[in-house]
Amino acid sequence: MKVEVLEVRSDAEAAACFRVMHQLRPHLDEATFLTMWRRMSTGGYQLTCVREDGQVRAVAGWRLIEMLHTGLHLYVDDLVTDGELRSRGHGARLLGWLRERAREAGCRTLELDSGTHRTRAHRFYFREGMHISSFHFREELG
Repeated sequence: MKVEVLEVRSDAEAAACFRVMHQLRPHLDEATFLTMWRRMSTGGYQLTCVREDGQVRAVAGWRLIEMLHTGLHLYVDDLVTDGELRSRGHGARLLGWLRERAREAGCRTLELDSGTHRTRAHRFYFREGMHISSFHFREELG
C-alpha cells in the first residue's frame, strides 16, 4: 500500500480531490469547486492531499497568512478525511505535513476554525494537541 502526501498543482489533481472535499463542502459542485480553487490559488490558497494507492483519502486547503496578533501562521481553511476511511491515520498524516510546512515557512502557529457542530473533528484536533484559543464571530449581511 503506497501512501503519499501531494501538493495539488493541476486541474486534474484538484478534480481528484473533489469527492473527498465535497464531504466537507456539500454546497459545492465540481465545476464551482475548480473555479474557486483556481481563483483562490492566485491569493495563496493551496490544496494538499493524502493519496493511498493513487486514491485521495484526505484533503486540506490552506494558506500562509500574516496578522498583527499572530505574526506569520499557516491557516487551514479546509481539512477533511474520507468519511468511509476515518481513523486510518490519513488526517493525522496530513496535519503532520501541514505542521512541518508551517515550521519550514517560519510560522509561529498553525490555526483553523471548526464548526461548533463538528464534534468528531474537535476530538481529533484535541488528540492532535490543538486547543481552543478564541471564538469566531460572524454576521450574515444578506
